[in-house]
Amino acid sequence: MTGRNCLTIVLAAGEGTRMRSSLPKVLHPVAGKTLLAHVLAAAPRGPGTSLAVVVGPGHEAVASEAKRVRPDAMTFIQHERLGTAHAVLAAREAIARGADDLVIAFGDTPLISADTFARMRAPLQAGAALAVLGFDAADPTGYGRLIVEDGRLTAIREQADASADERRITLCNAGVMAFDGKTVLKVIDKIGNANSKGEYYLTDAVGIIRDSGLRATVIETGEDEVRGINTKAQLAEAEQVMQARLRKAALDSGVTMTAPETVFLAADTSFGKDVTIEPFVVIGPGVTIADGAVIHAFSHIMQASIGSNASVGPYARLRPGTSLGAGAKIGNFVETKAATLEAGAKVNHLTYVGDAHVGANANIGAGTITCNYDGFNKYRTEIGEGAFIGSNSSLVAPVKVGAGAYVGSGSVVTRNVPDDALAVGRGQQAVREGWAKRFREMKALAKKPKTG
Repeated sequence: MTGRNCLTIVLAAGEGTRMRSSLPKVLHPVAGKTLLAHVLAAAPRGPGTSLAVVVGPGHEAVASEAKRVRPDAMTFIQHERLGTAHAVLAAREAIARGADDLVIAFGDTPLISADTFARMRAPLQAGAALAVLGFDAADPTGYGRLIVEDGRLTAIREQADASADERRITLCNAGVMAFDGKTVLKVIDKIGNANSKGEYYLTDAVGIIRDSGLRATVIETGEDEVRGINTKAQLAEAEQVMQARLRKAALDSGVTMTAPETVFLAADTSFGKDVTIEPFVVIGPGVTIADGAVIHAFSHIMQASIGSNASVGPYARLRPGTSLGAGAKIGNFVETKAATLEAGAKVNHLTYVGDAHVGANANIGAGTITCNYDGFNKYRTEIGEGAFIGSNSSLVAPVKVGAGAYVGSGSVVTRNVPDDALAVGRGQQAVREGWAKRFREMKALAKKPKTG
């Protein structure tokens, strides 16, 4: 927002016991990205902005994730869980530095958008002391109701304390707030804990602002955007919403998906023009797909780069570190890992290519394996431009197959193959005439029933 600086405090200290998991709640993923990462990505950034993340004691992993996503993030520890206002004051040091706007968000709301954060700050520029994010609930049961009079927010009434008329209100509290930075500490410091739990609730700030003659207002958004995640079921619901967003964005950008509801994308998936994705494809984090590429059905891809007009699948698995050049082809039941395939290279079926570099226009036959692991260390395989690897071959790394070289089908290659050479590494075929007939007769005789 022009001319105003902003501090965002993200509350991420919850244990998430209802998740039934040893993983901190905010580190669970949606669309391949942690809940916390989604929130931090949407939070205000750029000149004049700062970010603080409040974590629980012993949650170093949460602090590390915050620093990974936003290197500018400050982290503070809430040593006791005494309510939302208490959590905010864990970052008192950051608040005391001063900011025009103070935005308070939660690390378990992955669907919130940068646009919503911007809209939250707009009333502050117009003189409001507080903006509260609200939503029209399909079923308001259990939510705090937003009481609005003459366009001003006068109270947040919890379900248990609401009158019959107030319970009919469907405008509910989403928890996200934006405070005027000049008054926020005075307001929060007045919040008491005279309640059944003895905790300090941020929602009490509304009454303090009202009684001080200051103005509080409501910014509305859709219910989906403010979904908080407390259970695995809610995590699954958020995944559904996020996938619907990502599919729509992909379709709007020109990606062809014949059955989009069966395709799963990551939040950072990048598409070029005229990309086609067939049904039942799973794309994990770190995937880029260039112009004209086709991902055939039932393929699984993560941390991979797909070049222009490349073809993948069906039933292919591209693991981290895979890079396909323009026009490269990965066929059915092929697995790759840490492998670079240059332009026009083909691996058509039933093959594993790991820790390898495959030159342009090389052809790798069915059933080929790059034997990259000896039980202790990984080794690389180098296949030169235009090389041909016959079906059912094993390339025992470290090994190089030169440009234009041929490897005969069924070979076990343990030594480097020069350019344009033929390598055949298999036992000599032996033929014993009549052996099969004698074998069958012997077995049949052994199966004759015993007499006597």
